[in-house]
Amino acid sequence: MPTVSDTYIENRQRVQPTHTNNYESAHGGNVVKWMDEIGAMSAMRAAGETCVTAKINGLDFKRPVPQGDTCIVESYVYAVGRTSLRTRIRAYRESPRTGERELTTESYFVFVSVDADGTPTPVPELTVEGDRCRELRDAALAAEPDEER
Repeated sequence: MPTVSDTYIENRQRVQPTHTNNYESAHGGNVVKWMDEIGAMSAMRAAGETCVTAKINGLDFKRPVPQGDTCIVESYVYAVGRTSLRTRIRAYRESPRTGERELTTESYFVFVSVDADGTPTPVPELTVEGDRCRELRDAALAAEPDEER
C-alpha cells in the first residue's frame, strides 16, 4: 500500500516568454496545466493505474509567477475513496538566483483511477506512516475546502 509520502512530487518549470501573458507573468492556464500534470503523477503513484482529472476545487491564484522565475509545483495524495484520489497541489514562484520562494497558487484536485478501457478502477488504501505522512495529510485536511469534507 502506498503512503502519503510516496505520492509527494515536486517539479520545477522555468517561466519562459512563451508561458507568459501580457503582464510578463505565467499565464494562469499554464500554471493549472503544470499543476494538473504533477497532480496526476502523484495520483498514479498512489493508484498504480492511469488517473484522470475529475474535479478541480478551490483554485486560488494568490500571486503571479514572473517571467524568468521558476514555478515549483508540489503535489501529494492525502485521501482516497473507492476509485478517487484527493490531491493537494500548490505552486510557488522561486527566484533562480536567490532561492526566495513564495506561494502563488493552491488547489485540491480529485483524480479517478481508470483501467485501459477508461473504466474507473479501485485504488489501494493510502497509509500514513511516520511524522512526514501525518504532517502532509493533516495540513491538507485542515486547509481543504468545506465541500470536500
